[in-house]
Amino acid sequence: MNKKQDAPKPFPWDNPRFKNWVAMMRAERAVGRELSRALAPLDLKVAQLDAMINLYRHPGQSQHDLARRLLVGRSNITMLLPQLEAQGLLRREGDPKDRRVMRLYLTGDGEKKLMQALEVYTALIDRVMSQSTPEECDMMGDIMRRITEMLKED
Repeated sequence: MNKKQDAPKPFPWDNPRFKNWVAMMRAERAVGRELSRALAPLDLKVAQLDAMINLYRHPGQSQHDLARRLLVGRSNITMLLPQLEAQGLLRREGDPKDRRVMRLYLTGDGEKKLMQALEVYTALIDRVMSQSTPEECDMMGDIMRRITEMLKED
């Protein structure tokens, strides 16, 4: 009998990379849960906040551009935008150069709500990231940006 063939294969959770990846994903889910709870009094969901942040930073983008920035499909955006419109937080304007394209903007109320939500979000980020030194925080960010770039879809 060949001992190499009979040797059990290591389990993935014995690999430090696997264990650390799982720990990071669990932390991300925990932060997402906490952010959802913190945004509830503002009647906002995390996906809505993500869209609003992007619209504030890049006003006038199309639905397609927003979906690409958020790394979601256009169908997700199609469902999300009417919710923001119904709350009076978003407005759509036709593109004068291309009638097929709608440009997206936050309303004045949308910007006010975003500023409130950013206070909540920033406080949570500060609380969570206080578990690391500034150097560790920078290192985590660098690694996550490299991973995002490596997996980037064109």
